[in-house]
Amino acid sequence: MTNTPDTVQELIEQLSLDPDPVRGDIASELGVLQSIYGEDAVKIWKPSNRSGSQSPPDRDPHGPNHAELGALRYEVTLSIDAPLLDQDEEHSHEIHILVSLPPTYPASSPPQLQLLSRYIGPYGVDAPLFGMILRTFISRGAVEWTPDSVCVFDGLEWVKERCAEWLGERLSEKKAGELMREDERGRNPDSQQDGNVAQDGEGKRSARSGLEPPAVPAQMPPGVTIIEAEPILDRKSGFVGRACRITDPSQVPLILAHLMSDRRIARAAHPIINAWRCRVGNVLHQDNDDDGETAAGGRLAHLLQILEVDNVLVIVTRYFGGIHLGPDRFKHINQAARNALEIGGFLDVPDEGNTGRRHGKSKGHGKK
Repeated sequence: MTNTPDTVQELIEQLSLDPDPVRGDIASELGVLQSIYGEDAVKIWKPSNRSGSQSPPDRDPHGPNHAELGALRYEVTLSIDAPLLDQDEEHSHEIHILVSLPPTYPASSPPQLQLLSRYIGPYGVDAPLFGMILRTFISRGAVEWTPDSVCVFDGLEWVKERCAEWLGERLSEKKAGELMREDERGRNPDSQQDGNVAQDGEGKRSARSGLEPPAVPAQMPPGVTIIEAEPILDRKSGFVGRACRITDPSQVPLILAHLMSDRRIARAAHPIINAWRCRVGNVLHQDNDDDGETAAGGRLAHLLQILEVDNVLVIVTRYFGGIHLGPDRFKHINQAARNALEIGGFLDVPDEGNTGRRHGKSKGHGKK
């Protein structure tokens, strides 16, 4: 290549005139990326571009300033959508990806992708996400690279999904924090004497609420994975549904104790409203617990019965913001439980194939 192109179009033209047919494949790939993401979304990368939003070059010893001699580098701007807190509509966030193509791409080397953005939405990019994207084509379970095949588009789409998941997790954590703060505002020491408790008992906190978690968290039974649905919000109250597969009634108290080891759950007004059904041999075992929310456990038990779901424990955590919801709270409790059952695949898949947001050691509940 005789000179450095200033635009992607010039780069495409130069690659197309190269006698090496591989260069023609790269030119075609660039054209496809422009047609998918827009011509303005694909640009020749220059170190001076938007220095305020780029990741510092010393974050990775193999970053853009240490790229292989002769590598082609261009920048792609992608948009990811994430729901706005407390709203149904989604908001689009831009991320900027550096694509580096070594001289031997695609014959014997994969491309390298690097996240240039310091922030996604309001959250600063952390090292795990940065490293995950850097290893897009070399990590097991990421994007499979096949010699002699162009694959930048597959990598960019995978990066979009990972960044959207990363942002969604942080928005969910923020939403959970807001629920806890609202619940704390409703935690008036005199509330049960000053009329904040409704005639039907709403506003009276569970006896478990606010208990200090044990110094050593209760262990989850082996093989149990808890599925968590997104919170349902209504008038400063929040309802979080969780569900898991069980194989023996003896697992239930262990799972509930494990959840109560999580301070965020333990501080809720009603941490572990639950119901479960477990068939052992020809005997169906079942039970439920209101956890201070009158008749809520029985309603969950009825839900499991009409859905004909066995070998499942469903738990709903209610955060009370100080405003009485009346009968609406039971609608939300049932819906939160059903959401968790649906996300976990418990309504249509007996055991395998469960998907959704799983909680493990990183969250304190057993996560992917």
